[in-house]
Amino acid sequence: MEIDILTLILLFFAGGFAGFVDSIAGGGGIITLPALLAVGIPPHQALATNKLQSSFGSLTATTNYAQKGLLQPLKFATGVIFTLIGAVTGAVLVQHFPANFLEDTIVIMLVVIFIYTLFSPDLGKIEKHAVINKNIFYIIFGLLIGFYDGFFGPGTGSFWTMALILMLGFDLKQATAQTKLFNFTSNIASLVLFIYVGLVMWKVGLVMGVGQIAGAYIGSTMVSKREIKFIRRFFLIVVGATILKLIIG
Repeated sequence: MEIDILTLILLFFAGGFAGFVDSIAGGGGIITLPALLAVGIPPHQALATNKLQSSFGSLTATTNYAQKGLLQPLKFATGVIFTLIGAVTGAVLVQHFPANFLEDTIVIMLVVIFIYTLFSPDLGKIEKHAVINKNIFYIIFGLLIGFYDGFFGPGTGSFWTMALILMLGFDLKQATAQTKLFNFTSNIASLVLFIYVGLVMWKVGLVMGVGQIAGAYIGSTMVSKREIKFIRRFFLIVVGATILKLIIG
């Protein structure tokens, strides 16, 4: 289908805003996917194109966090490998099963995260001791959350952030930075499969990708300079918005 210039401009700004939001607290997909569907792109192509444009944002945020010392990607190779395996498995299976059967369960899980974060003002303020071996954590959660992102997706960043805080004792800044590395991993894994089956709309995805780069850079730079209280508030807003999006549809 042909997309006119005005629509591309609007999608560019949607990508930029989503990149900004996603780099701080995840949840950019609740902005970009509805935008793609709203301009008439069929659902399967919208999902594939969304993975292309979001890959630009997650890569930009990951790179910026690494340059600012909040992330050392090579230290998390185990997590990257198992997230990749999980995401590929999920992306393959989603082509054979309806993803919407997960929605009710995911809404409940996000509500629990929202309430827990809301009533835990000290959550992620300081770094704590891990309660599980790091390699075991990355194997288990890499497979589980990677699979979920490849299969369905909404709330992936929230799940990663909460898991890193509660299980490995990361503070909220560290967890936010590392989440983007795993988001990028699962985005790329799913994208490769979507490219293989020819579902990606390249012009739309690349235009939105440029917006994602700008938004993600601004957002990730802001995280590196702001206090954890700001990130926590943003996180709550995004989780709440994700819950509403899943409920309303």
